[in-house]
Amino acid sequence: MNNDELTEVTFAQGVTSIPNNTFNGCSSLTAITIPDGVTKIGFQAFLGCSSLTAITIPDRVTKIGTYTFMGCSSLTAITIPDGVTTIGNYAFNECSSLTAITIPDGVTTIGNYAFNECSSLTAITIPDGVTTIRNHTFNRCSSLAAMAIPDGVTMIGEAAFQWCSSLTAITIPDGVTSIGRAAFRHCSSLTKLILSPAVSIGEDCFSNCTALIAAAADKNMPTVEDLLHYRWHRNVAVVERVNALLCLKGTWDHVENQPSGPESLKRKRTDGVEAPLKASEARDKIPKVLWRVILEFL
Repeated sequence: MNNDELTEVTFAQGVTSIPNNTFNGCSSLTAITIPDGVTKIGFQAFLGCSSLTAITIPDRVTKIGTYTFMGCSSLTAITIPDGVTTIGNYAFNECSSLTAITIPDGVTTIGNYAFNECSSLTAITIPDGVTTIRNHTFNRCSSLAAMAIPDGVTMIGEAAFQWCSSLTAITIPDGVTSIGRAAFRHCSSLTKLILSPAVSIGEDCFSNCTALIAAAADKNMPTVEDLLHYRWHRNVAVVERVNALLCLKGTWDHVENQPSGPESLKRKRTDGVEAPLKASEARDKIPKVLWRVILEFL
């Protein structure tokens, strides 16, 4: 069915499934109640139902399939029944009015782009059974302010939280071994990050996290060194990045005759103040192109 004039639906008795593409493109459909006997909702079943504001999913449904609610841009809230174990790729992609969603504890798989561009979503809880946060799962969820990653997660995919510009803090469990490229890029409100130093981090993972870098620079040198590890942006030496930050902060003015190189990052004066390079020494070590990169991130 592809009827943009359809506004309401009455199901016949005995319906147990909604086939693929059943309501695809029904842009005038505002609400629908799926019968309790339905156990399966097909591929792209409600794709592009842009006027749909409410829907009830029966308890016997076990899977939210690929593209099922993609483009339901007026949908504000939805409750996924406890029997669901899988949320497919693009399942709620571009549901831009969705402010709240409850994911049951039984869900073990959340697909690529599942909540991509859900720009009104403010909070979400990932069940403990989920072990992978896939590519672009929460990309451009610009209102998402809080996120708890379960201890069982071992991998965070490419651009998983990219452009989550309201996200302020996140803790990466010790079990996470890999964070994909651009996973937290443009998370401009992120000021607190906790993660294991053993994790493998993809290119541009934290690029343009301007508040995070500023918070680190205001704190202490080890934090700055960790946050500006060369893997986190591009292949530029840690020492040069830290020195650039120090010069930009203007903290070198009172420091004289300090050694250059990695050892200078580890030394502390007796009053606890870090001992960075002098301005002239630091500037001599930093290529002009690096200064532009550092300024861009700050």
